[in-house]
Amino acid sequence: MFLMTEPMTEQTLNLVPSGSNSRQPEAGLTPEAGVRVNGLDEPSVTIQTEKLGGQRRRILAHTDLPFAAEQLWQILTDYDNLSSFIPNLSYSQRLGHPGGGIRLEQMGSQCFLQVKFCARVVLDMVEAFPQRISFSMVEGDFREFEGEWTLESLGEGQRPLTCLGYALLVRPPRGMPAGLIERHIRHDLTRNLKAIGDRAGVLFSG
Repeated sequence: MFLMTEPMTEQTLNLVPSGSNSRQPEAGLTPEAGVRVNGLDEPSVTIQTEKLGGQRRRILAHTDLPFAAEQLWQILTDYDNLSSFIPNLSYSQRLGHPGGGIRLEQMGSQCFLQVKFCARVVLDMVEAFPQRISFSMVEGDFREFEGEWTLESLGEGQRPLTCLGYALLVRPPRGMPAGLIERHIRHDLTRNLKAIGDRAGVLFSG
């Protein structure tokens, strides 16, 4: 759903996100050390990557947030307001869908070596409340970009806890280094998952 922007050229690029609640490194995946989002008191973000054939990359991320899955679902599906709190996302808007489903257009921007790069994506989403949001690219410059967000409830009652997961399968356009897009997606994922937790804190804490 959220647009991950990658510096490559000043031409518009299309991108799409995803989610997974995988809590242990899977075969073939390279786990990174848990990344503290902003201080020791905040939950960490764990990211795993896997190099596949044909310049494909599989990227998994998850973090545990002290909110109910239904609360985080409200944030993830607030499509028209995502750009108000997701870093580098400059535009997010629902579009008409010919089949009556959910279609979303997003645009993002990012500065890299003092040059601003933009990206655009149009994607279709399939919601399975409140556990999963799958998405796939309808149009764009990437040869492959699809994934899902997942929400796994870990706590109940007055102490809710949810594992928010993200999984992405991406193959960049010809001429774009796969390693470059992988690095920037990992960086953006950490910031985006933190932003979701911060948004939940504003809406549901206190």
